[in-house]
Amino acid sequence: MAGFKLLLSQSRRLSLPHFSSSRFLPLYRSLSSSYSSSSDSQSLPIQPVSYAPKPKDPPQPDQTLQSTPPEEGTRSTLSREDLRYVKDVPNISPISYPTRVAPLPEDRVGEARDQESEEMARESRKIQAENRAWRTPFRVAAEEEKVVIPFPMLIMPEKKNEKRPVLDLMDAIREVKGNAKANFDETVEAHVRLGIDQKRSELIVRGTMALPHGAKKEVKVAVFAEGADADDARAAGADIVGGVDLIEEIASTGKVDFDRCFSTHSFMKRLYKISKILNQHGLMPNPKQGTVTKDVTKAVKEAKQGQVKFRMDKTSIVHVGIGKVSLSEEFLRDNVGAFMNSLLLAKPAGLKKTSKYAGYVNSFHICSTMGPGFRVSIQSLSRAADHYSKVYLNA
Repeated sequence: MAGFKLLLSQSRRLSLPHFSSSRFLPLYRSLSSSYSSSSDSQSLPIQPVSYAPKPKDPPQPDQTLQSTPPEEGTRSTLSREDLRYVKDVPNISPISYPTRVAPLPEDRVGEARDQESEEMARESRKIQAENRAWRTPFRVAAEEEKVVIPFPMLIMPEKKNEKRPVLDLMDAIREVKGNAKANFDETVEAHVRLGIDQKRSELIVRGTMALPHGAKKEVKVAVFAEGADADDARAAGADIVGGVDLIEEIASTGKVDFDRCFSTHSFMKRLYKISKILNQHGLMPNPKQGTVTKDVTKAVKEAKQGQVKFRMDKTSIVHVGIGKVSLSEEFLRDNVGAFMNSLLLAKPAGLKKTSKYAGYVNSFHICSTMGPGFRVSIQSLSRAADHYSKVYLNA
C-alpha cells in the first residue's frame, strides 16, 4: 500500500500530459478512484455473467448404463466412489428361462423305460449278492436251510478270590489224570508250600528220594570208599568204585564220567582236593542230600532205581515231579507217599513244632504239566506216607 501511495504522489507532481494519453488514462483513473475519497470518484458496478448449461449426451443403447440421479426428497444409496463405476456397468437386461419339469416314468419312451428298469434290477441283484457275501455262515445257513441254531451258553469266569475245595489224594489224582489232555505223556508235579522263613539259610530244606515207581533210567554211580565198603558198593551194582587213586585221576584230568556220587565219612576230608571239579557238575557229596552215608549198599540201590533231588526255592516252595500220567492211581499214590516221607526226613532241626506237619507243610497241590492244580488235604498225605513206610521200608 505504501508503494502505491508513493507512486500516486509522484504522479501528481509530474505534469499531466504524461498520463493524458489514451494509453495510460484508464490506469490512472483506476488508481485514482481506488485511493481517492468517495466524494471525488465512484466505483463502477460489476455485472453478473451467466453461462448456458452444458447439454448432456444422450445414452447410447449399446454403451454403458448411466446412473440416474435420485429424485427430489430421496437420498441416494450409492456413494461417490460407487457412482464413479456405475457408468462402466454394462446394460444387462433380465432373461427369463422356461420352466423345466422332470418327466415321469410313464411319459418316457417304452424302450428307454424298459432299459432303465433292467439296469435297476441288475443293480439291486448286485447289492443283494454283496450283502449275502458279508453275512456269517450261521446266518446264511439259518436263512437258506431254515436251521434253528441254539443260543450259546454263557460260562461264568472263576473268581480270583474264590477258594477251591480241598480234595482227598486219590480224588485229586483222578482229577489230574482226567484233565491231562496234551498229546504227550505229561509229568505229574507236586508243589508244597512250607512254613519256613526263606531268609534263614540254616532252615533250607533239601534232600533226595527214591520213587518206587519211577522211570527206569541208566544211572552211572560212583562210590569213594575202601575196604569192606568198596566191596559192598560193587556188590550193590556201583559202576565206579575207588579211593585215593580215583581222586588223583579226577584231579589230573578234570573229567567226571558218572551221574551220581557217594562217599563214606572217612573220605570226605580227601574229597576237598577235587571239590571244585565236583561242584561244577553238582556232584559234591553232601550229608543233607544223603550222598554221604554209612549204608553204601542202600544208597547205590536207591540211586539205580532213580533218585530225585528236591530243594526249597526262594519263595519257600518245593517243586518236584512224582511220575507220569500214564501210571496208575495206586502207583502215583505210592510216589506221593515216598516224597512226603523224604520231606519229613529233611525237616530242619531248628523248626520246633509239636506235630509233624503243623507249621511245616502249609499247603500241597498236585497237577500235570499242562493241566490245572488241585489242593490235597494233609490227612490224606499222612495216610499215603504211612502206607509207603509199611509197604516199602518195613518190608
